[in-house]
Amino acid sequence: MSADVIHAAADADTAPGAAKRPGRPRSERAEQAIIDAALEAFAEHGVEGVRVEDIAARAGVGKATVYRRWPGKEDLLMAALAAMKRPLPEPRGESVRDDLIAMVDVMAHDSDNPCYARQFAMLHGEGERFPKLMARYKESVVEPRREMIRAVIRRGVETGEVKADTDVEVAMLTVTGAVMARSKHDATEAAPDFAVRVVNQILDGIAAPAAQGRVNR
Repeated sequence: MSADVIHAAADADTAPGAAKRPGRPRSERAEQAIIDAALEAFAEHGVEGVRVEDIAARAGVGKATVYRRWPGKEDLLMAALAAMKRPLPEPRGESVRDDLIAMVDVMAHDSDNPCYARQFAMLHGEGERFPKLMARYKESVVEPRREMIRAVIRRGVETGEVKADTDVEVAMLTVTGAVMARSKHDATEAAPDFAVRVVNQILDGIAAPAAQGRVNR
């Protein structure tokens, strides 16, 4: 589909005299094109060099289409940067070990994506120049993911799978830190059993005595 066709389809309801269709679903294709264009622009120019006009042109849509979804450049960048990470799987609530393995597996595979790695490194570099943007990224993207991990560990304390005196914050940082350290210092893809090994090692230290026998099953 040509850019002109995407542009026309996405912006048809903005034409003068066009009949509005209430409840019309958003164009997922146009939205994904905008997100991809925003990430490309960010990778090429950094935060300061990102322009909504450029993103719209790259995505083959009009500026009105961009602004209908995101009020400004910062909101669009937040959505684009959040899209670099796949959503963590919702905990099943049956096993702390299984829930943590599922989460670590997703995080490890995301960090293996070379495009993600470059953009993530660039984001942290830009963070020094744009502290408010970085703070918003941590609040809206990073913190909710960390809280999901904390919730699993807290649940483990409540169910007796995890020691009652476990420092939940340190345990969470150990989980996320293992993934970050591996991706930073190892250019190869994570081994298929990486998530299992990480979680087993962590639970070896925080699992309650009654649950120790289940850690390395």
